[in-house]
Amino acid sequence: MSATMTSTEPNHSLNQHSDRARELTALIHPSRFAERLDASLAASTVLQLQKTSRLQERLAELLLGSELVSRGSSWGRGALLGHDPHRAALLAGSIWHARSVLKLVSKHDLALLIGDIGAEAHTFAIRHISSAVETQSIVDPEQLSQRIKHDGYACLGAWLKQASELDRTRVLLCLPVGTAAESPTAEHYKAAGQLMSLVMTHFATETRPA
Repeated sequence: MSATMTSTEPNHSLNQHSDRARELTALIHPSRFAERLDASLAASTVLQLQKTSRLQERLAELLLGSELVSRGSSWGRGALLGHDPHRAALLAGSIWHARSVLKLVSKHDLALLIGDIGAEAHTFAIRHISSAVETQSIVDPEQLSQRIKHDGYACLGAWLKQASELDRTRVLLCLPVGTAAESPTAEHYKAAGQLMSLVMTHFATETRPA
């Protein structure tokens, strides 16, 4: 009995490791692979590479390094507990600019904003108006949307500094190259804890993601 268990444990560990690598590769933003492989690669080509099972572990190692990938069996759900980092950034950014969101009352302007950031982020901003950071109003819905994304990503990046290297890298790799998550400012570091705490509390009320 013990001999059988010993012989199957390495295979189980190897399969679990490969499964984790495949899961991660599927979530990584295509621009991350293009940046490391060839910036001129078409998005369709990168997507095809991501879906090729025999390449997925090697692609994960390309971005994370073999040492971090080898620890995949103990990854857990990560800093965001398995939730979408883009969504987390939108929620944080919506609180940052909640005052401007609240003042945007034109049906046309609201439709443009909600069409870009989503109804959830809009509602979240109104709910947490007391935690808003930005005091200067932005009246243009397209500009407001861009600032929500910028400051939201920056808050996410600042908050991730407290996470482990693996958790931080896993989240950042799911985002496109060049977002503000890669270059938060002192202002974002100051506000990130409170804003992301509200975001994580919101996530905690939901059904646990698969």
